[in-house]
Amino acid sequence: MDSRRDFIKKAGLGTAAMTIGGIAPGLSAKSYGNVIDANSNLNFAVAGVHSRGLVHIDTILALKNVSIGYICDVDKKVAEAAALKVEKATGKRPQIIEDFRKLVEMKDLDAVTIATPEHWHAPMAILAAKAGKHVYCEKPVCHNLHEAELLIALSKKYPKLVLYYGCQGRSGTQNTQGIKDLKEGLIGEVYLAKAWYVSGRKSIGKGKVVPVPPELNWELFQGPAPREDYRDNIVHYNWHWFKTWGTGELGNNGVHQLDNIRWALDIDFPEKVTSVGGRYHFDDDWQFPDSQITTFTFPNNLTVQWEGRSCNNYSAYGDPNGVVYSGTKGTIRILPENDKYVAYDLNNKIIKSFKGESTPKSGKLIYLINNQIFNCVL
Repeated sequence: MDSRRDFIKKAGLGTAAMTIGGIAPGLSAKSYGNVIDANSNLNFAVAGVHSRGLVHIDTILALKNVSIGYICDVDKKVAEAAALKVEKATGKRPQIIEDFRKLVEMKDLDAVTIATPEHWHAPMAILAAKAGKHVYCEKPVCHNLHEAELLIALSKKYPKLVLYYGCQGRSGTQNTQGIKDLKEGLIGEVYLAKAWYVSGRKSIGKGKVVPVPPELNWELFQGPAPREDYRDNIVHYNWHWFKTWGTGELGNNGVHQLDNIRWALDIDFPEKVTSVGGRYHFDDDWQFPDSQITTFTFPNNLTVQWEGRSCNNYSAYGDPNGVVYSGTKGTIRILPENDKYVAYDLNNKIIKSFKGESTPKSGKLIYLINNQIFNCVL
């Protein structure tokens, strides 16, 4: 198979409008009208159904006027289990198509959701949109910056399609209310935003080259990535910690907190980025930092910092993830996935406390179909 860059290049420059956020900034009311008649049946495919894809299935099954016609996964056992789940819920068995490139050729397919390993996100989104399919893609929407540039450029070419990027933290009302208050000046001018994520992940060990399980298409799993031998510590989750397929903790979880900050402060590119960290906790195959502090310096005396600790779950803030905004009049603390935010004055007295809607840790998926917004639990 071709190199990653060649693979994406050959996929073509046809993709859809990338939207980020709870109410899809970037899509106008006119764009909504370009989507699809809400009274029509929308036929979905779900690609990658080992974990997040199963939640996609539950979400889609809860919607009206939709069906799941296709399941796509490179693991036969995983695909069969997902197809059975749909069949039990609907009485109709979806077709399993192992190769995503063949999937997007299906004429009756309207939309795909993507929950595969990250190296497949952008190529799948490009292939699907080029074939005229609407796309919902889990974060991070790309594996590298080159792919991000492609998606941004391509969004201008096919404005009638919706490509929705799933940074789920945006959907909680604690985020929308907290950021609304911040933008309205509740804590004055913000000069520092501190984000964090902590976990207690265990060692992934040192993998041994072993035969590929008979149910797994390892060649197709690798897809546009450089070829490597199959090892016993990669599939199904640990690919996150290998640079060939994943983006580490910063791409896995840091995107949620940093997205909250970019939304709240209306910031674009920083003037300077510094990052320190390493793989300290275990001696194993993990290729990204398990401990990392990244600082982004912006104009107008604004600093943003993200701290990640994958293997030590102590949190000085009492929660496993969140954002603290420091301003000239006080502080706002938002917990994107814990349904609450609190504002303090300069004497640390609580001036506002807001309990958001109870949403699962993974947030909500929002589909935009012909002027309607379907808020679907993801």
